[in-house]
Amino acid sequence: MSTTTEPAAEAAPVKTGPGAHPPPGGRNRGKRETVAVQRTAGWLFSTPFLVLFAVFMALPIVATLAMSFTDFGLRNVTDPFSAEFIGFENYTKLLDDEKFLKSLFNTAYFVVVGVPLTVGLGLFVAVLLNNGIDRARTFFRVGFYAPVVTSIVAIAVVWRFVLDPADGLIAGLASEVGLTSPDFLGSEALAMPSLIVMAVWRNLGTVMVLFIAGLQAIPPDVREAARLDGASTWQEFRRITVPLLRPTMLYTTVITTIGYLNVFEEPFVMTQGGPSNSTLTVSLSMYREGFNFFHMGYASAMAYVLFVVIMAITVLQLRLLKDNTK
Repeated sequence: MSTTTEPAAEAAPVKTGPGAHPPPGGRNRGKRETVAVQRTAGWLFSTPFLVLFAVFMALPIVATLAMSFTDFGLRNVTDPFSAEFIGFENYTKLLDDEKFLKSLFNTAYFVVVGVPLTVGLGLFVAVLLNNGIDRARTFFRVGFYAPVVTSIVAIAVVWRFVLDPADGLIAGLASEVGLTSPDFLGSEALAMPSLIVMAVWRNLGTVMVLFIAGLQAIPPDVREAARLDGASTWQEFRRITVPLLRPTMLYTTVITTIGYLNVFEEPFVMTQGGPSNSTLTVSLSMYREGFNFFHMGYASAMAYVLFVVIMAITVLQLRLLKDNTK
């Protein structure tokens, strides 16, 4: 028996030149090099932000947490490591601090009343500007948003004039009809409601703009279909507008709540926490302890209690409202 061997197939010649395809290994290597260059460029562009964030945000946050477990005060400013570690003493002291508990109650009052008013009025104004007002719509939008970008000092001067019991705008209008204007900022019962009204007026523009954006994102076909089915204006608002606006409502509610839990400027400028601590908030109490009395460790403990409260309320809001946004 004879065996024959066929000649081995010759390897296909590799094309070279401008029109030739790169070998598979070279193609993969080129992709890896491109990805590496993109990553390097990304880190280089991110480095300035990361440095600034680490120096001015992350480091102070960690340092504040460490200070909350010490008796850090004015004497320790030149030598921070000389502060004595006292564990959870600052946190347990807060439970017996009547001023802090009062400020916590005032802050909760400010949030519970102020957030629904701000969100509700913001939605109402947004619906009017989006549907109900045809002429001078831009003028009204700018007018409602103007307080947001106005200095708190200018706002405080205006509101002090409006609420002044002797020469204020409300006092003048009341005297025209034979009435006496109450001392809004000097009354324990009226001081906090007055600050809430001022805060709602100041922050209404932000909520309004967000709701207008949400309303304009609703497809017109959905509204038209509802009208063709015989839905009234109220039914269209309740069955169509509100469900489709729930993601916007969630966002506005969360950011407004966080802002009101940190309320500081209104009581600081208008009342300094008075009368009789009726407008003292957690942020203002923290400022006093840290920068008036130089109890830095105690103020740091207040800051982290407020941080935990904000985190808990935010998580609760997200869990309660997020299911309705699907």
